[in-house]
Amino acid sequence: MKNAHRARRAHRPKRAPSRNRGSRMGRNSAPKNIDEYLARVPEPARGTLNKIRAAIRSVAPPGATEAISYGMPAFKHNGVLVWFAAFSKHCSLFPGSSVIEAFQGELKSYATSKGTIQFPTDKPLPTALVKKLVRARIAENERRK
Repeated sequence: MKNAHRARRAHRPKRAPSRNRGSRMGRNSAPKNIDEYLARVPEPARGTLNKIRAAIRSVAPPGATEAISYGMPAFKHNGVLVWFAAFSKHCSLFPGSSVIEAFQGELKSYATSKGTIQFPTDKPLPTALVKKLVRARIAENERRK
């Protein structure tokens, strides 16, 4: 009986490796920086993410750095401040669950989950709102420091 089981197993085709369904759009290799990530994102999402990036950059502390974390663009200062990414049908900002909870009234017209705010690929979050979210996250990271 064991041999029959082994024979059946031996004839099964091997599974193809699962495709990474993360936010990386385009090539298979991970982007090395935010510019490379954005170069792979099709319009209109690229323009939308560029606006989000500019809003984050405008309030990020001088020592903040840009990075790729979990395959997504991120800003870091005393830990990750925020991530942002493009997906096939939406873009997302990831400011953390406590920030989303604190601003839930201002976010009621957007799809949110525990740590994510989703918005259309062709319509970025309002710049003033992004700045508020990032400032809240900066304060949170400073308290943890």
